Amino acid sequence: MPQAFAPQTLPRWHRAVLKVGSSLLTTPEGGLTGRHAEALATFVARSRSAGREVVIVSSGAVAAGRGLATPERGAGLTGRQALAALGQTRLIALWQTFFDAPVAQVLLTHDDLRNRRRYLNARTTLRELLALGAIPVINENDTVAVDELKLGDNDNLAAIVAALVDADVLFIASDVAGLYTANPRTDSLAQPIDDVAEVTEQHLASAGGAGSAAGTGGMRTKLEAAGKAAAAGIETLLFDGRDAACIEQLADGILTGTRLRAPRTPLAARKYWLRHAPPTGKITVDAGAGEALRSRGASLLPGGVVAAEGDFARGDVIDIADEQAPFARGIAQYSAADVRRIARRHTRDIETTLGYSYGENVVHRDDLVALTH
Repeated sequence: MPQAFAPQTLPRWHRAVLKVGSSLLTTPEGGLTGRHAEALATFVARSRSAGREVVIVSSGAVAAGRGLATPERGAGLTGRQALAALGQTRLIALWQTFFDAPVAQVLLTHDDLRNRRRYLNARTTLRELLALGAIPVINENDTVAVDELKLGDNDNLAAIVAALVDADVLFIASDVAGLYTANPRTDSLAQPIDDVAEVTEQHLASAGGAGSAAGTGGMRTKLEAAGKAAAAGIETLLFDGRDAACIEQLADGILTGTRLRAPRTPLAARKYWLRHAPPTGKITVDAGAGEALRSRGASLLPGGVVAAEGDFARGDVIDIADEQAPFARGIAQYSAADVRRIARRHTRDIETTLGYSYGENVVHRDDLVALTH
């Protein structure tokens, strides 16, 4: 038998994404089981009681659908899409049974996260759900996805979601205890790898590519996801989602699995990107707004806007300036045309002025970074 992983202290975190694979939620025959989900839900509940936030990325809809119907032979992609539609309601119902707080279903495709406007809409919605105390449960929208269902996997989706919600860590619950030097199912000499400073091609090559019968991912996709998360400054923690004792320790701040580190913190990674991203426009603010942004780390509201220059779109990187020079850079929540229309107005007037609203902030404080000269 392979050696066990050494317990280690979790990094400090406030917001996390927990990815749960199909093999932990479904039976070999198809259909859902809460056998392993209950311990994971307890971890989420204990984390929330400690003032933390958790977003769940949950596989299992297609497998759950197989417990309700069998598509015609040769149905292929369309058959799996139908199974996803059948199984999705049962998947969300399963998670809701474990929580007193409301569970919110969010279905995404990779295309939603590539499109700038959809990306920001998803980001805003998830922020609001967390503020409301809900537990977002995210899955790929397999019912309408085409290439994504063939090529995508929820490991990589979880990494994208972790960056989307500015998570501190990405937890990946699997049917394997962590990363080994070889496949522990076939090699009794495989050694556990407790800590990885950086995912390399050697790690990917040794991970192989096969996943479980119920899912689409394997250890390689988990390492690919960890690489994406690390680029956003987010650490990835792999652990055995079948091991109730391991999950209980996780709630106590102890990881028994593999820690895949990131070169910098999420905030540092985001600030680095913003500082070096080329701006597509500029917003000039008054002295009061400038002081609030500089000293209090506040968001930019429309009342403090004096002018908007350029033809930037919602989601573009823009400079924020006072009378002297640009002093901050951020991501615009409204286009240049919209900013000009709501400049100097109260936040309550945004919807009546534009006919719609993306929220009260022209630039959210999480999307702002000070410039140094």
